[in-house]
Amino acid sequence: MRPSRPHLPMRPLWRCRNCGAEWPCQPARLSLLSEYRGNRTSLLIYLSGLMVEARDQLAQLSSQHIPDLTDRFITWARTRN
Repeated sequence: MRPSRPHLPMRPLWRCRNCGAEWPCQPARLSLLSEYRGNRTSLLIYLSGLMVEARDQLAQLSSQHIPDLTDRFITWARTRN
């Protein structure tokens, strides 16, 4: 059995290097939730920084369409009530 590859972003496209989905893909989200277990605030700060980086890089690739990345980077990581 070969070791699993991490689900990391491929910049500047912001696709997963492993599965090709938009990053953070589902496996990356699960990994981040596990890594930041008990410290959701730090996870949200980390993801916010990455969201700004992704927005800037994606805007350079296509200045015609700059996507709203809030759902992709932040909404899923918020605590559910």
